[in-house]
Amino acid sequence: MPNMSNRHEKFVQLRKELPVFTYESYDFSCSEHGLDIRFHFNLADKYHFYPQTFIPQKNFFPPVEELTNFLPILVFHIGLIELISYWKAACPPLTIIKPHPLSVEQISWWKKVWFNGLGEFFYVNSIATDPCSFMKVDVASDQELPLISRDFQPEMIIPVGGGKDSIVTLELAAKQRGTIPLILNPRGASVHSIFTAGFAHSGMFGIHRSIDPLLLKLNDLGFLNGHTPFSALLAFLSLLAAVISGKKYIALSNESSANEPTIPGQEINHQYSKTFKFESDFRQYIARFICTDVNYFSFLRPLNEIQIARLFSRYPQYFPVFKSCNVGSKNDTWCGKCPKCLFTYIMLAPFLKPEELFAVFKKNLFQDDTLKPVFDQLTGLTPEKPFDCVGTIGEVNAALTEIISRYGNEPLPTLLHNYSELTNSFPVPPGAFTSFLAAWDSNNFLPTPFETLLKGVIYA
Repeated sequence: MPNMSNRHEKFVQLRKELPVFTYESYDFSCSEHGLDIRFHFNLADKYHFYPQTFIPQKNFFPPVEELTNFLPILVFHIGLIELISYWKAACPPLTIIKPHPLSVEQISWWKKVWFNGLGEFFYVNSIATDPCSFMKVDVASDQELPLISRDFQPEMIIPVGGGKDSIVTLELAAKQRGTIPLILNPRGASVHSIFTAGFAHSGMFGIHRSIDPLLLKLNDLGFLNGHTPFSALLAFLSLLAAVISGKKYIALSNESSANEPTIPGQEINHQYSKTFKFESDFRQYIARFICTDVNYFSFLRPLNEIQIARLFSRYPQYFPVFKSCNVGSKNDTWCGKCPKCLFTYIMLAPFLKPEELFAVFKKNLFQDDTLKPVFDQLTGLTPEKPFDCVGTIGEVNAALTEIISRYGNEPLPTLLHNYSELTNSFPVPPGAFTSFLAAWDSNNFLPTPFETLLKGVIYA
């Protein structure tokens, strides 16, 4: 962890030097090429940021006149989640929202999202602050925006990242008529996944988001930097896609495992905006302040990572194309060294043959003793889990116990051998793996037809 005095002192210093952050404006334009969106954020009249988003034109776009009626409230809200990436560079104590007003209830909602979404950022940078004092929000406009009213079809938008979870959702739910896969910043794994699922490029809702280079320059200059609630941004972009295309359902692929904090005993969670709590809060917010007719839910919320891995193992056509590694995302590879690689390997090992695993990861990760620090984090031997999108400590230990049992009297790979000698440190209840396979988390918002569909494959 960084030295607390250095980062916290930097936090205090920057707040004094750059005390105000302003959401100045947003604008958008529609053309035959698509939709261009641009924001203007102002840090203490010294640094100005202009992040942009582009959405290529598709045949499911409504006429421009109709589209421009929907866009102001949607784009304004996307700006509210975008701004946190720029605010965090200096963490000014005052934020001013200029384009449109926010009620006291809305400000409270946004401060909760921003603060919890920055929980990892505050923790890793050793910044001491609290939900009240980290930011004061003022509004500087009385230009109200009406709620969206339009006809929606009972069809789906499915965000696809190229990992096993969204692939399972694609395979189980995307056969419904009118489904559109959504990809934010398309890359190899996500694009190949939808092609494998049978979608054409013309049927994809692609969103191209770019970060203002000035922010990257400030990062290099030593300004504050760290994790932001990316999934919350995806939530608002998915809402934009649903309204543009007239789809009632937004089906995420977040599982029950995302609810476990990254730091045991604290509310700090790398996956905060993938949790059931955020999902519930987001549903309530959009129904009250944006659009009452869109149904945002996670299709996989009742399931855990072990169940999802078993379902994914039934679709070998995706083994060559799926990727979940953030380190290797730029060149569409598995790095074989990060928490996401090792976690995915552990989850799939009970269900794939060794040669299938090797074909995906190009090596046996259990033989790599340099992964022991990551292995210890995943199994709960350290005070914190990895800051990555990984499952629960209980799931990891249940899967490892099952994997070891299948070796019988055969020699165990290095990591499994070391693990087996520490079994007293891992109190795995008898039958834990089977229990995970049979689980169902009732804290979910699945519409009844989707619940019936999912139970049909889990308990088949």
